[in-house]
Amino acid sequence: MGPLYLNDNLSALDYVRKDYLRDLQLDRLQRIVKHAYEHVELFRNRMKERSLTPDDVRSLSDLSKLPFMVKADLRDTYPFGLFACPMSDIVRLHASSGTTGKPIVVAYTRKDLEVWMEVVKRSFASCGLNRTDVIQVSYGYGLFTGGLGAHYGAEALGATVVPTSGGNTKRQIMLMRDFGTTAVCCTPSYFLFMIEQAAASGIDMRKLPLKAGIFGAEPWTEEMRKRIEADAGIRAYDIYGLSEIIGPGVAIECSEQHGMHIFEDHFYPEIINPETGEVLPDGEFGELVLTTLSKYAMPMIRYRTRDLTRIVTEPCSCGRTLRRIARISSRSDDMFIIRGVNVFPSQIETALLSVDGTLPHYNIILYTENGLDNIEVDVEINAELFSDKVRSMEDLQHRLTAAIESLIGLRVRVKMVAPNTIQRSEGKARRVIDHREH
Repeated sequence: MGPLYLNDNLSALDYVRKDYLRDLQLDRLQRIVKHAYEHVELFRNRMKERSLTPDDVRSLSDLSKLPFMVKADLRDTYPFGLFACPMSDIVRLHASSGTTGKPIVVAYTRKDLEVWMEVVKRSFASCGLNRTDVIQVSYGYGLFTGGLGAHYGAEALGATVVPTSGGNTKRQIMLMRDFGTTAVCCTPSYFLFMIEQAAASGIDMRKLPLKAGIFGAEPWTEEMRKRIEADAGIRAYDIYGLSEIIGPGVAIECSEQHGMHIFEDHFYPEIINPETGEVLPDGEFGELVLTTLSKYAMPMIRYRTRDLTRIVTEPCSCGRTLRRIARISSRSDDMFIIRGVNVFPSQIETALLSVDGTLPHYNIILYTENGLDNIEVDVEINAELFSDKVRSMEDLQHRLTAAIESLIGLRVRVKMVAPNTIQRSEGKARRVIDHREH
């Protein structure tokens, strides 16, 4: 049975009693574990190694007994080794770019696509969008899940969809103005580029009908949100998803913008200690592990996301009973180690954007000098300051260096550059450039 809706958009499952939700989760977990055990050799073998069968899953807490899945599993079984359905039941394939090796391939049955549309529809409704909105989808279409995921979810909402995809930015802005776009979906870094291009064309985004941005596919900080909201006059919402799980629509912020509600009826979250694999109680910081409860083409059971977050324990004032995860501004995969110190790019972004005069465009360059690893941060500053007195420039550089050092505990080289110096991204931003000698 599909979800019940309180009105055209709001799902009753967003507000469901916790006991009902737990019963639903257990039923779906038992079904998906049995399905994976019967049809996915890798999962079945790992269960047997632990002397486990699907019958051993009698409660939600039994999930912790099951083996983890990791991204390498998808690469090692490329292309179809994790599929749990025959190809005749598979109606769509998506894949990563595969720039660092074999691509990650994900599959969907017709029912899986319906679930995906449902959670994206609920995502947009959580941000206050409805059938009166014009939603411009500026994620890339194609093998990347972002574009088509947002597109079909917006159509399910009943909204008017403008499928611009990424790139051709000046045309994007023209259509945004001419079509009366009220919401845009893209990466936060691409939207920053849109703001710049609009200003260069004499268009003030704050005067457009645009009221909301649904931003995901890359980490971004609270400081970046504040910049975007101020410069565009919109509310910027964080959406979360992974292609391996389903695509965008795993979790999203509601109008309160205080953590992302996970659609727990479809995706069961755990937080683990990334070193030991131990399940941590709600509220503790660790690595997010997700289990798909309703994806039959390619079940992901206890998938280690490498995303670092915590489950928010306080009830949300929006009334939704679905648990929330705190903003994911860092991934363990993104972390780099400099002279024994763990550094996340998000820490540097937070420090940079806390200093007046900086623009939200930067690169982090890692290099080796005299046998030691170092960090250089190139950051754009506004035109007035860049052309100002030497003393003002020196003062700004000092404040930037001190802000970064206070957060990461390392002194870095800060290079201030003129506006429009750093290359812009029309997709996922690549901010870290590693020139270290390995």
